Amino acid sequence: MQTNPTHTSLVAVGDSFTEGMSDLLPDGSYRGWADLLAARMAARTPGFRYANLAVRGKLIGQIVDEQVEVAAAMRADVVTLVGGLNDTLRPKCDMGRVRGLLTEAVERLAPSCRQLVLMRSPGRQGPVLERFRPRMEELFTCVDELADKHGALVVDLYGAPSLADPRIWDVDRLHLTAEGHRRVAEAVWQSLGYEPEDAEWRTPMAATVPPGWASRRVADARFARQHLLPWIGRRLTGRSSGDGRPPKRPELLPYDDPARPPADVKLS
Repeated sequence: MQTNPTHTSLVAVGDSFTEGMSDLLPDGSYRGWADLLAARMAARTPGFRYANLAVRGKLIGQIVDEQVEVAAAMRADVVTLVGGLNDTLRPKCDMGRVRGLLTEAVERLAPSCRQLVLMRSPGRQGPVLERFRPRMEELFTCVDELADKHGALVVDLYGAPSLADPRIWDVDRLHLTAEGHRRVAEAVWQSLGYEPEDAEWRTPMAATVPPGWASRRVADARFARQHLLPWIGRRLTGRSSGDGRPPKRPELLPYDDPARPPADVKLS
């Protein structure tokens, strides 16, 4: 790991996690950890360039087909790749195929950049995670093996107690809140060798009185109606929340480019 590094460009590849859901801004767009990370890096390096190719709902095969070659051609200093988790949450998932596609992505991206960053994605406490945990951990084992082979960094978000706390997840129970994204940005920042701005990002939030039984049941019913049933409907009809959506930031441009003004990047 480099100490006090200088990076001139960042390309983010992935799905809704990297797009920034559910770190919602007033204009209805999403910010997220990759934008926060880019803001920090740009503050250190004049002319810093940033692209974010992520699109919500993408499976690892779609990431390979639609994003990997584009990212590799940009020849960025840093490339982040997070993918495959959407596959593990499908009722039918060929983990052998997922591992093969992730391997293909890493083999293409690693030689194209100074530093490839992979992640063990965070997992929310609860029954849904328990059901899919074996697949997730198989995916993360593959991530670790690929990182060892290709010299990539692995940011272990799965092992961070703070990111398992349900309070740091949005009401859809699939995406992090703004505070969650802030902590992920800090984790990647430190993994790249920068001085910590929050040395306690892994530390769980202070304990609070848990909601009562009735409040939990109301929340469960709201979650099922607003998020779970629509998600199941998309799975049954072969649709995705990302269908027809362009990449978040498809070109590798200066972060403060006037054609693409950055969102509010205050980190506190």
